[in-house]
Amino acid sequence: MAVQTTAPGGPVGETVAAPAGRETAIGKAWREFRRFPVIPTFILIVLLFVPAVFADLLSPHDHLLGDLERELEPPAWVSDREREQLIVQRARDNNTEVSLNNARRNMDSGAATLVDTNGNGQPDIGETMVRIELGGSWEYPFGTDKQGRDLLSRLMHGARISLAVSCLAIMLGGFLGTTLGMVAAFRGGLVDAILMRIVDIKLAFPSILLALTLVVAIGSGFSTVVIVIALLLWARYARVVRGEALTIKERDFIDRARVAGASNLRIMARHIFPNVFNTVIVLATLEVGHVIILEATLSFLGAGIPRPQPAWGLMAADGREVITSSWWIFLFPCLAIVMTVLSMNLLGDWLRDRLDPKLRNV
Repeated sequence: MAVQTTAPGGPVGETVAAPAGRETAIGKAWREFRRFPVIPTFILIVLLFVPAVFADLLSPHDHLLGDLERELEPPAWVSDREREQLIVQRARDNNTEVSLNNARRNMDSGAATLVDTNGNGQPDIGETMVRIELGGSWEYPFGTDKQGRDLLSRLMHGARISLAVSCLAIMLGGFLGTTLGMVAAFRGGLVDAILMRIVDIKLAFPSILLALTLVVAIGSGFSTVVIVIALLLWARYARVVRGEALTIKERDFIDRARVAGASNLRIMARHIFPNVFNTVIVLATLEVGHVIILEATLSFLGAGIPRPQPAWGLMAADGREVITSSWWIFLFPCLAIVMTVLSMNLLGDWLRDRLDPKLRNV
């Protein structure tokens, strides 16, 4: 890069090359900006944080009340279409078959027409019924579910549930694990051995199996989900914080604090915890995606957030039954989960590299 300067013995304003390898402040800022995960952060803000905080203001409809006359309405961009169904005595595939009784009801209501091969004007077994399926409208941009509830409104309030569960569970589990990790490192001996064996036992169990067992023992509900997930998270915090604290407690400033008469509690709170705080923040960020998946899995299995709350896992479970005909009920909650978890993981990786590069292999 060339700069204007006054060289010794030369004319004023002579152009002299800047030293090689020197980076300007603008160049450094641009390099850091390129490394920052802009798109994942934007997705998180639009998909999770803004809807969670302002769901009551942004949602176009009530997320609990529905209109049964608008049930299973497709998204706004889906146009009207016709679907042929074979009239049978008992339908096994609702996409290609329709029972005789349902065919008669559809004909009477005007929702379908008949390909009258028998010429009697009445639906018979073996004939074909043409169902007229109406497209969506922008009144319900993402369509409606089986109770006629707006999916967009339910997705927004579902983001609030996911964010609340994540924050509370991570704070509770992080506090418990960080405290036990510092105690194990600072006390050592038998206390350290017992706590670490408990951590090993806990990490040996599959998370979902342990969560289902705890939910069955405690009972389902919002508070139960938070407590159960927190009990699943603390062990990882304890192990990582213990490793950091073992290194920190051997430093000279810890010995000087002891000589100054500081108590063990004061040393842990004033000297050890501030030095492991970045590690805890990085772990908390990386755990958000894990917590969202755990909560969605428990709700999907019926052991998490109870109905009629619009948890993303519950919405996916409701859409599973009609996935072939009303795919949007299952698709949109799953997309919200995948995009949120992926974006949070990318943001967590960047934050890990910025705050604590030693955790790149964690």
